[in-house]
Amino acid sequence: MKVQGPRNHPARALAVLLGLAVIACGGGKPQQPLATPVGAVDDARLRAAADEPANWLTHGGGYAEQRYSRLDRVNAENVARLGLAWSFDTGTRRGLEATPIIVDGMLYTTGSWSKVYALDARTGSLRWTWNPEVAASVGALACCDVVNRGVAVYGGRVYVGVLDGRLAALDAATGELVWEVQTTDPERPYTITGAPRVVKGKVIIGNGGAEYGVRGYVSAYDARSGKLAWRFYTVPGDPAHRFESPALERAAETWKGGEWWKVGGGGTVWDSLAYDPELDLLYVGTGNGSPWNKFVRSPGGGDNLYLASILALRPDSGELVWHFQTTPGDAFDYTATQHMILADLEIDGAIRKVLMQAPKNGFFYVLDRETGEFLSGDAYVEVTWAKGLDPQTGRPIPNPEADYRRESRTIYPSTLGGHNWQPMSFNPKTGLVYIPAQEIPAVFGMDPDWRYRPGEWNTAVDMTLTVELPRELVSGHLLAWDPRKRREAWRVEHASAWNGGTLTTAGNLVFQGTSSGRFAAYRADSGMPLWDSPAGTGVIAAPVTYAIGGIQYVAIMAGWGGAFALVGGDAGASLGVGRGGQLLVFRLDGTAALPDPPPPRPTRPADEAPLRVDASNEMIALGEALFSKNCMVCHGAGAVAPGVLPDLRHSTREVHENFAVIVLQGAREGQAMPSFAGRLTAAEVSAVQAYILDLAAQEFAPLSK
Repeated sequence: MKVQGPRNHPARALAVLLGLAVIACGGGKPQQPLATPVGAVDDARLRAAADEPANWLTHGGGYAEQRYSRLDRVNAENVARLGLAWSFDTGTRRGLEATPIIVDGMLYTTGSWSKVYALDARTGSLRWTWNPEVAASVGALACCDVVNRGVAVYGGRVYVGVLDGRLAALDAATGELVWEVQTTDPERPYTITGAPRVVKGKVIIGNGGAEYGVRGYVSAYDARSGKLAWRFYTVPGDPAHRFESPALERAAETWKGGEWWKVGGGGTVWDSLAYDPELDLLYVGTGNGSPWNKFVRSPGGGDNLYLASILALRPDSGELVWHFQTTPGDAFDYTATQHMILADLEIDGAIRKVLMQAPKNGFFYVLDRETGEFLSGDAYVEVTWAKGLDPQTGRPIPNPEADYRRESRTIYPSTLGGHNWQPMSFNPKTGLVYIPAQEIPAVFGMDPDWRYRPGEWNTAVDMTLTVELPRELVSGHLLAWDPRKRREAWRVEHASAWNGGTLTTAGNLVFQGTSSGRFAAYRADSGMPLWDSPAGTGVIAAPVTYAIGGIQYVAIMAGWGGAFALVGGDAGASLGVGRGGQLLVFRLDGTAALPDPPPPRPTRPADEAPLRVDASNEMIALGEALFSKNCMVCHGAGAVAPGVLPDLRHSTREVHENFAVIVLQGAREGQAMPSFAGRLTAAEVSAVQAYILDLAAQEFAPLSK
């Protein structure tokens, strides 16, 4: 580990790009940095963040991650008067997933490629922006778009995890780089998309990359100096070497056969964290195995701890106190990195300190957060991979029909989960949890030609089986779940899946954006629709609320992207919502207008036939396999990433004439298209091009009849 100050990176130290930054629609020119200190957040304020409803000091609104606000100036009776107060254009077309942080009149948020923005929370005036200058090549290693979920603010500094694995500390008043540290091995395909948390003076950060083949861990860094305080690895390494902790010695007994450490093992901590100051426990959600396929990863069986688990760690040392595994021996990419909510619930006549989670696997869990004891678990979406949960232990009861070793199987939920990273919320008044739920199937089968390939998707699952995802098989809804009664209270159906995170308030409201480009409010007790507004693009992030001068604001990052937008194929294309990325801020009786969308990207003219495909069926099939492991992560299933990146089926003649130059020589690195030299040969690039041309010909054929 190496800590670097701003003098080591003069280009990055020029973080206050006041004259060149994107201008907020309602804010005029960027202003000079504030003269008074900002970001004055200490441990006491973080512990009591929920008691400051005028601010939004932490990622989930407080350490309990409830995303509940006590503000009620905007409520079920007057929310219909909500209108746009101001907006800020990020100048991007990639996914926006950040939760803004609001501290004493300042709003801090992030955009694509880990860029950081600081704005006046009342007017939208841009104070500063910081560009970490991530190399285009890193985008090819981001499994689910070049997104970032936000910052942490503490001690006059803004902390952000950067896509290329850095953790940076910025001056909250100026945006100048104070220090940065590389938290990952830059030679391995790690990325960071999650928001850091600050606990007891330590910045907690994880990473992603399990699809490509890495070993997961979570780290704590000293907030002042950037020095590594501790690191907890989530899966065991090479058994020939000494394990880093007794917890990993115990975990190693659950990995049987295979050489998982050569592919990493997985278990990355790429999103969810929560903290209980009273119990002094840090809760960490861990991810899927690497590779996904347990029959390859651990052919002798075993639970493969601590994949797909909730871990309770001591924040001072990283020591493991307890764990609960949601999906033992995970074979379906069923991460437990989805948001965890801490609350006190009456269960069987007694108040219990609980942790609640709705992970990808389709079951809603309630655990005792002091001991990890399983209290309840119930399916909140369709589940076919398991027959249910053991009522005593919470261990899933396997469904033999989900075993895909001999033949492919259609499974619910898909790898996108019954609930993905989009945050859920909890309202103590209604007692309900509001989940961005979805119903999506996936076809699982063994990859017959799998071997570890550095830099490619290493899932050991045949990725070509779910290229076509018909829109009629995909749905999404806002689900109000009663954790005490263990059942659905109400739901609101949406146009499709991949809808935004939720916010709930004391005004009996639930706010949520949708993949169809709306931002809406519902009654928290009944789900009755009360208000909605166009968002100009698909919304996947979660909203926040804050107050200044007696006025309550509701803010949402609106920018279509993420995993479903990239790989959803036909189902994603049905939404037609891809546009620019905005921060939208609403208030009662707001009168601002949505900004104009950016111009459309150039595509092949409708009356121009695609280039002729001169390739064998074998070459096209090879191109499809190579595309699924190298290109689909950005360019989508079937070469369709609607609204995020150009539809490759509509590529112009100029693109195809320069295809090899673009792919192998990096001719478009300035547009975030990296070079694949060293990963693909010229012959393989020709096969990929043949596959794309064949797709284009299939699409064009009906038009020529």
